[in-house]
Amino acid sequence: MNATQTAIALWTLVIKEIKRFTRIWPQTLLPPSITMAMYFIIFGNLIGSRIGEMDGYSYMDFIVPGLIMMSVITNSYSNVASSFFSNKFQRSVEEMMVSPMPNWVILAGFILGGMARGLGVGIIVTVVSLFFTRIEVAHPLLTVGVVVLTAALFATGGFINALLGKKFDDISIVPTFVLTPLTYLGGVFYSISLLPAFWQGASMLNPILYMVNVFRYGFLGVSDIPVGWALAAILGFIVALFAVALWMLENGKGIRS
Repeated sequence: MNATQTAIALWTLVIKEIKRFTRIWPQTLLPPSITMAMYFIIFGNLIGSRIGEMDGYSYMDFIVPGLIMMSVITNSYSNVASSFFSNKFQRSVEEMMVSPMPNWVILAGFILGGMARGLGVGIIVTVVSLFFTRIEVAHPLLTVGVVVLTAALFATGGFINALLGKKFDDISIVPTFVLTPLTYLGGVFYSISLLPAFWQGASMLNPILYMVNVFRYGFLGVSDIPVGWALAAILGFIVALFAVALWMLENGKGIRS
């Protein structure tokens, strides 16, 4: 395939993925916005009014970046995991594998589709947050950059999950038992400076902590960890997961029996 054909194939796959989740928007876009609205009401208004300030900001302002990032993470991941596994289950992925389309285009197409849903939900949650607080972005370029990188990272993770899954239940194991605990322990609702020294060190092993803190720094200008280290860690995770996903796809791992 030449460059033009490759671009057309990639664009077609991305559009197909976007149409897939927008066609069923009451299941893919509406529930996250309702869930986050509940978080804003319960944690931000009811509990936050009793907590007071966190790192010099109202508790509502403090948790808004974390909740936006949480919605981006879960939706980027789940979109690719469910979409690619459905293609694998229906064996339609085999048609893509035998086509002239390069494997990296298949991988990139699903990742970009997952990113589109994650970022779309992130925008919706941001709009919802405006009903509860006033958002001021201290570093706009950094904020946009880190949310795009995070969406790419977890979309890639969802692709690997779909490759490894053998039944539909398998694609819910990682989000339930790994992703959700790491997200809640990733500094979404608190600053790790409140933790004892041991648990602060343990928290540094949580990759989601880096993403939440960089995103919060983009909004508020405060972070529990050095922003440069966090960005380097995110980029490292993306490169590593993309390489693993592409290797698995090229070798038919999870596809060929």
